[in-house]
Amino acid sequence: MRFFIFLLTVITFCHGFETRKATAKEAKIILVAGKPSHPPRMHEFNAGVQLMTDCLKDTPNIDVQFVLNGWPKDESVFDGASAVIFFMDGGRRHEVVQENGRRLKLVDQWASKGVGLGFMHFGVEVIADQAGSEFKRWIGGHYEHMHSCNPIWEPNFTVFPDHPISRGVKPFQAKDEWYFNMRFVGDMSGEKASEIEGLKFVPILTAVPSNEVRDGPYVYPKGPYPHIQASKGRAEAMMWTVERPDGGRGFGFTGGHFHDNWANDNYRRVVLNAILWAAKVEVPEGGVTSSVSNEQLNANLDPKNRR
Repeated sequence: MRFFIFLLTVITFCHGFETRKATAKEAKIILVAGKPSHPPRMHEFNAGVQLMTDCLKDTPNIDVQFVLNGWPKDESVFDGASAVIFFMDGGRRHEVVQENGRRLKLVDQWASKGVGLGFMHFGVEVIADQAGSEFKRWIGGHYEHMHSCNPIWEPNFTVFPDHPISRGVKPFQAKDEWYFNMRFVGDMSGEKASEIEGLKFVPILTAVPSNEVRDGPYVYPKGPYPHIQASKGRAEAMMWTVERPDGGRGFGFTGGHFHDNWANDNYRRVVLNAILWAAKVEVPEGGVTSSVSNEQLNANLDPKNRR
């Protein structure tokens, strides 16, 4: 009888140990890169996701995987994902709108189960009638052709909200194709935190474009657009987050045009922090610490015409 009690105690202890181990399981994060586009060192999606993966490799309790050159042929890579981040071309070429809406429905299913979603640079742009409502639900907004604009400029990010994504991020500047005037949920302007249609919205990177930036030229169409000029003096959100009613999280980041910006520690940190946050992984107190060498920055670039 004593031996039986002893054995039962050991089994109970081992079961408890296994349960505790299970609670510390890794969060699975998938970074999806789009197909090559644009001249060298621009829209380097494949190199970008591999660089971000390398920067996150020492973060505990996560399993970061990347997908290259667009939507994966084997969708099982998404099984069990805590967050999926898309860094790719958008508009009519956006990977999530292909196959007559099948992929949109699939991503919507992930969102309904609380999977975190992030969209970066051109990846925040969709055709409003095609996927606008989904993007508003998933990440709070999107770039809309002729409503939003895409100048190349150098905002000065000096003030950050009290948010996990801001941890360790110091004021910085970066010349990039920073989109602004997003089509946010409820047509809000987006420079302030708010709660609307069940979404808790928080802008992370905001800055005030100069009058010259608002007057253009933009990348395409070159502008200026009267409604962009009419908002002179207003701060604009170029990175934002939402907490969704389904329990999931989402973010949009409009930078990412110039590959060399990944060498900027604070530019890189705010994105890496956002990836962890979207997956519900605790962001370190000082943010994600990483370094990028010239060798890393030049690795895995797409074989574009480099004349």
